[in-house]
Amino acid sequence: MGEASVKTLETRTDVSSPIVTGTEPRPESGRALLDRMRAPRRPRIWFEVLLIAISYWTYSLIRNAVPEQKAAALANADWIWEIEGRLGIAVELTVNHAINSVTWLIVGMNYYYATLHFIVTIGVLVWIYRFHPGRYAATRMVLFATTGVALVGYYLYPLAPPRLMNGQDFIDTVLVHHTWGSMASGNLKHMSNQYAAMPSMHIGWSLWCGLTIFAVASAPWARILGLLYPAATLVVIVATANHFWLDAVGGLLCLAFGYAVSRTWYGTLPHRLPRHPRAEDRHPAAEALLNRVRTRRA
Repeated sequence: MGEASVKTLETRTDVSSPIVTGTEPRPESGRALLDRMRAPRRPRIWFEVLLIAISYWTYSLIRNAVPEQKAAALANADWIWEIEGRLGIAVELTVNHAINSVTWLIVGMNYYYATLHFIVTIGVLVWIYRFHPGRYAATRMVLFATTGVALVGYYLYPLAPPRLMNGQDFIDTVLVHHTWGSMASGNLKHMSNQYAAMPSMHIGWSLWCGLTIFAVASAPWARILGLLYPAATLVVIVATANHFWLDAVGGLLCLAFGYAVSRTWYGTLPHRLPRHPRAEDRHPAAEALLNRVRTRRA
């Protein structure tokens, strides 16, 4: 009787005791999670298209929502023109008139200004996505950070382009030659903030394109073209009277900020990352979002 009681008690105790296997998942440490988030991953096309579309829409919305502040923008333009005169670099008017006298050249530059800004930038993004996926996220971060800090410049420092200055003889080449495309003049001028010339994102984006191609491309001719592209863009923005030289300096500083942000996050410059990503799993941020959606559905 006593033995049976003891056995029954032991049996009950064994059944109710938890089984410890030692294989329970442990929560990921903060350092490990940060390392996972920084690790380059193979980009997903649907996510990239959606991200770029939303980002550009947001950029355009914020840029055009910045108060135009015409009086301040014109005063700042006069100040920039005066400073360039003191530095001996105020030759925009001469360049504008000289190139405007060659009709086929200035018309080509008008279309260059209106189209290549987007075509080449998207083309470089697609190229990096397709052939250098391990460097894509870091390269994209440079572009996004550059554009983001430019919005701060538009808000803090409204600036009229040379073609809108008072008391100067700059030629608005789009109006004179009736060419299509510039969001800054002609029939489309009301769709864009006229006084967001500092910094120049034509320079910021073209330099991003040129440096990316130069750092990653293997063909010498491609690397040369990469460097020529921002140089040509600089001539175009001045010849069409859309920017001062110093606007280009502002674009350069924004790009430097973009590279600093990317380097801080990834620990190195984009072109020094492996060409193909090492991590193939889902990004932790995307994984957390999907888990939240699944939890709500359940």
